[in-house]
Amino acid sequence: MIENDIFLKACRYEETDRTPVWLMRQAGRYLPEYQATRAKAGNFMGLAKSPSYAAEVTLQPLDRYDLDAAILFSDILTIPDAMGLGLSFVNGEGPQFANPLNTEQAVLDLQVADMGQLDYVFNAVKEIRKSLMQNGKQRVPLIGFSGSPWTLACYMIEGSGSKDFLNTKKMLYNRPDLMNRILDINVESVAQYLELQIDAGAQAAMIFDTWGGMLSSGDYQKFSLDPMNKIIKRIKSNKKYESVPVIIFTKGGGGWLPAMANSGADVIGLDWTIELKLARQTLDQTGKKIAIQGNVDPLLLLANPKEIERRVTESISNLADAKVNGSHPLNGHVFNLGHGINQLTPPEHVHSLIAAVKEASTRLRGK
Repeated sequence: MIENDIFLKACRYEETDRTPVWLMRQAGRYLPEYQATRAKAGNFMGLAKSPSYAAEVTLQPLDRYDLDAAILFSDILTIPDAMGLGLSFVNGEGPQFANPLNTEQAVLDLQVADMGQLDYVFNAVKEIRKSLMQNGKQRVPLIGFSGSPWTLACYMIEGSGSKDFLNTKKMLYNRPDLMNRILDINVESVAQYLELQIDAGAQAAMIFDTWGGMLSSGDYQKFSLDPMNKIIKRIKSNKKYESVPVIIFTKGGGGWLPAMANSGADVIGLDWTIELKLARQTLDQTGKKIAIQGNVDPLLLLANPKEIERRVTESISNLADAKVNGSHPLNGHVFNLGHGINQLTPPEHVHSLIAAVKEASTRLRGK
């Protein structure tokens, strides 16, 4: 029993009284309680690899805000770490790998991630599900996630973050055979990873394709979308998982919505570069009932509360004007940011955003 299941209903494109809301990176550095827990853990990896700490920070935003879903606290780079690439986080520099895929032999030696090394993630999912129980009911659904095969490959090849992922692009153009080997291994790893998260208790699964938008059209479909399609097809072909909503999110991918509609995903995440009305109508023209998630710029949360409320209302009003067949245009929408919350966000501004979502989405439905 889930006390508040509006998020899952929206993912299934069912009618809802208002728009559900959760936020990417809702458990993070902008919250003082998160900073306190991270200090106790010693560092980011100490936090992420402790099921009890991961559960604690996952629930912190739910205790502070009236959100409609929890998302597992972890990192997208846990998979390459379990492949032996040696993940660490350097203050001020972000993630780094000790053993990047910078030679042909390194690529040839690469193997599917050892899921046994990721037990801490699955144990965290179980711990979070327990912690979500209140008076015999689960407060809200729990979302599991992974990075996309392409996005993981970008970090695995570069060994860290990058502005242009130059080495990754060079491999794509000069040695597509090596790139395809990495992607094939990542597909199998991500599929196993998400299946085991669902087995542990995740009730939706999201694939974060952070860097798909840097690809040209054609390359996006081949190197980013197609690997995600394979993962979704595998998950949906198993009766154990077929009812679990799958969300895909490509940052900068609004121009490829018709192609994404064929991915098998239940929900397509949007960033702030495409208006909700256009996205809804584009997907509606495919004849498929695919929910959407998004799409406000995270840096809007640095604005004053009145401006936050105005722009959130504007975004939802834009969607309410969409012309669609057989359903209110606000159904099948999960409100979210177009990327993760910025660490400089004033925590009180999130209250303003959530209140605006609930007010506008209820009013515009005529409820």
